[in-house]
Amino acid sequence: MTGQGSRPAWWPEGEPPPSHERWRPTTAMFVRFAVAAGVFFLIVGLMIVGAIWLVARAVGLVGGPFDVAGSIGAAIILLILAMWAIGTAVRGFSRATSPVADLVEAADRVAAGDYAVRVRVRGSSRRVRRLVQTFNAMAERLERAESQRRQLLADVTHELRTPLSVIQGKLEGALDGVYLRDDAHLAATLDEVHHMSRIVEDLRLLSLAESGGLRLDRRPTALGEIVDDAIGARTSEASAAGVAVTSEVGDDLPAVDVDATRLREVLDNLLSNAVRYTPAGGRVVVEARPDGDLRVTVSVRDTGRGLGEDEREAIFERFHREPGSRGSGLGLAIARDLVRAHGGEIAAESEGPGRGTTVRFTLPRAEE
Repeated sequence: MTGQGSRPAWWPEGEPPPSHERWRPTTAMFVRFAVAAGVFFLIVGLMIVGAIWLVARAVGLVGGPFDVAGSIGAAIILLILAMWAIGTAVRGFSRATSPVADLVEAADRVAAGDYAVRVRVRGSSRRVRRLVQTFNAMAERLERAESQRRQLLADVTHELRTPLSVIQGKLEGALDGVYLRDDAHLAATLDEVHHMSRIVEDLRLLSLAESGGLRLDRRPTALGEIVDDAIGARTSEASAAGVAVTSEVGDDLPAVDVDATRLREVLDNLLSNAVRYTPAGGRVVVEARPDGDLRVTVSVRDTGRGLGEDEREAIFERFHREPGSRGSGLGLAIARDLVRAHGGEIAAESEGPGRGTTVRFTLPRAEE
């Protein structure tokens, strides 16, 4: 159950979070109900009085000669009033229940797997209209999630097919005598197995992060130590590529409230990506600065090829990578989800192709 003030993933953007406070009718609702009930009972009362008067005239209980034509006319008028009252009541009931009936039908279709269904927003009740809007937002997100699931399945199938084909080809070649059964061929096969293992592990981590099942061991942590460790792990790779990797982290930087292992994964992915796309002679800088009283901002800035405007969001999508890249295409997607799991935000900035890229993310400060 959603707690007070929390916001489900499917709740409409910009709407206040749902509340579980007890519902109380408003004064306007009381007035509308009182007026409608008063008009209805007034008409019903007039009909009853008229019917009694007609019966009394017919049996002679009321003085004066019985006017058949006048009595028939009065009966017709009463019948018309009765039909009007009944029709008004039916229309009012239908108007009140139609949105609910639409929701029930739409919910049945969603349960059957039709996530494209939408309910027309109508009805006189503000709460009912808001309920319909919320249902439509939920259905839209379910449709988007289903589309992403299918795309992910297609991507995973495509990504795993290549290393599996390589492994199968090398093993069959070794069994048929096409390849020698030596360490070189075994090492190449083992590399493909490691590549598959990385893809599977990355997908597992992404699934946990996106489902909210990723558990973080958050503790006050000195950010400078994690940055230094991450840079040290990339020293040989950067040296081979002719790229200098440095840090600009102040000694007075406040501690951050993070899971150190997961934060290290974020930095590893960002540094690996920056080094890969920075040409020889370039530079990668990791910078960290306080951002107000609650956050710390970390930036990984490179002098690489830069990004076009349409790439700044796309680089965080799963399996987004440059042609010919041996990476899984999941590193930046993992970095994004891990940062968000800590309550931070991440974004890429670039002045354009050839102008370098800066990936900046925020982390919560530890309580002092």
